[in-house]
Amino acid sequence: MKSSKEMLGKRIKEIRKKKGLSQEKLAELAQIEPTSLSNIENGYNYPSFKTLDKLLEILETNYLEVFKFDHHNAPDDLITEIIAMLKENPDKLQDFYKIARALTT
Repeated sequence: MKSSKEMLGKRIKEIRKKKGLSQEKLAELAQIEPTSLSNIENGYNYPSFKTLDKLLEILETNYLEVFKFDHHNAPDDLITEIIAMLKENPDKLQDFYKIARALTT
């Protein structure tokens, strides 16, 4: 499983790309060094709160959105979570099977 630093960096990078900003441009707008932004996006460093606030403002997003990591779960983690959900809701097994079958055919 990835560390929170890696997941935060990946999420910032993902949002930056959706906004069509280069790493260099975002770093310039946030008044930080491009290498600092690279280290954040690659999960080597956490941004300071001041830097994170600037990044969120420039990217027109918020803390809730930038810390939304659910879609970055590793495949094994997702499988474990699906199994747990099905064990908690055995009556939904048939529905789950139909959905999974439809998605894979």
